[in-house]
Amino acid sequence: MQVYFLGTGTSQGIPVIGSNHSVCKSTDSKDKRLRVSVWITWEDNSIVIDCGPDFRQQMLTSGCEKLDAILFTHEHADHTSGLDDIRPFFFRQKKDIPIYAHPRVLENLKKRFDYIFETENKYPGAPGVQTFTVNNNVDFNIGQSKITPVEVNHGSLQVFGYRIHDFVYLTDVKTIDAAEIEKLKGVKVLVVNALREEPHQTHFSLQDALDFIHLVQPERAYLTHISHLLGFHEEVQNRLPKNVFLAYDNLKITL
Repeated sequence: MQVYFLGTGTSQGIPVIGSNHSVCKSTDSKDKRLRVSVWITWEDNSIVIDCGPDFRQQMLTSGCEKLDAILFTHEHADHTSGLDDIRPFFFRQKKDIPIYAHPRVLENLKKRFDYIFETENKYPGAPGVQTFTVNNNVDFNIGQSKITPVEVNHGSLQVFGYRIHDFVYLTDVKTIDAAEIEKLKGVKVLVVNALREEPHQTHFSLQDALDFIHLVQPERAYLTHISHLLGFHEEVQNRLPKNVFLAYDNLKITL
């Protein structure tokens, strides 16, 4: 399995428009972060988790040529607003693109992208999707592989993370119940959000994320959904435990 970090930034990305913050002015490419998403390939499968406003740019940069499915974590714009840019995959593959999400998220997408979900008099330039509902404690398959949804809380909003084999991707986590943590047993690689040093009402802080990683005990952990307030990439990385890494855009890891 290969995991490609398409974007590792928070909702505004880094640099933030109009900001004079030192991290936003950094010339280190690792301090420049598009909105958060990953591309995962294994066997003959090619999926992405979330497709935000930078999706087109991310697909061009990564060289992704095949899209078997999109797994959505939740409905916020930084995770969903690139849905229209699946059109080249739809036209090339000549079939609807499967999307997986909580029923609430699917309803939200149908309102915002109604022309994609239209069944009568559909505009010929619009892409097509095949929808699959994701429910907690109900595994599903992509190819021959089991996908386990992991329910977390983004403040008061329900969000799904996903486990694929020994890889787990969680983003926008603030709290997680003990029953969901059980689903993470034996994970080799854990990706989890770490917004900034200071506590936040809807996201893990850096210390929250490190405490969670210590609880789960993966072989390796990668931090994502990072704001400019966390600091410079290299400075933060130098302070992390030896098995914890600050992810950055276009990082590739192999399991």
